[in-house]
Amino acid sequence: MTTHATEKCNILIVDDIEENLIALEALLGPLGQKLVRAHSGEEALKAMLRQDFAVVLLDVLMPGMDGFETAANIKRLDQTKDVPVILLTGAEVEADYAYRGYSIGVADFLTKPFDPWLLRTKVSIFLDLYRKNRQLASQAEQLRRLFAEAGTATAPKALAGATEDEATPESLEDRPPSPETAPRATPAWPEERLAEIGEQLAQVELLLRDTKGSETPNLANRVAELERAVGSLLLRPE
Repeated sequence: MTTHATEKCNILIVDDIEENLIALEALLGPLGQKLVRAHSGEEALKAMLRQDFAVVLLDVLMPGMDGFETAANIKRLDQTKDVPVILLTGAEVEADYAYRGYSIGVADFLTKPFDPWLLRTKVSIFLDLYRKNRQLASQAEQLRRLFAEAGTATAPKALAGATEDEATPESLEDRPPSPETAPRATPAWPEERLAEIGEQLAQVELLLRDTKGSETPNLANRVAELERAVGSLLLRPE
């Protein structure tokens, strides 16, 4: 049910200059993730519609669709709007860059030349958030299965062990079942257990819906708490 921390994530790097892409690959290589290149905003959008990405590193100054326009299109599409975008800018930036970027919904800015440690630290934060969100999605799916199982749970046939010749309607009315032939009902899900499952599912879905960028400092603790709760719910009542 959990997502392994060693799972490789996709990182999209977008720059129209080949040398910059090579430099980014060298700086991000120690993270051990899958790096996907895009040489333009249009190419970046196509890549994001084909596969999932944990984070996008997007150069601002590109011919045609620049970084701001590309980021705006990413945030406009339902399939890609929740993917964090880090804008890459030159040393000399215009005064309104920060306002334009944050108003679009970008997660962060990095200024060239990059500090290798800072670059990897920022990207690692978004990789961790991506993995935590996948854990929460897996937990939500597990809880939905528990609800479905609870809704379809039924008791077995009324009398176990009676043959067709012995168990006629008349004889069953007149004769109480013996301990050997008494029905053994499958344990039902108590109302308290169903309510607990429902509450956990609501918490998971709310947290998934509200998780944006780096605004969840306590996400790891919440995931651990929900994992313990879901684990206990998986134990069927005796």
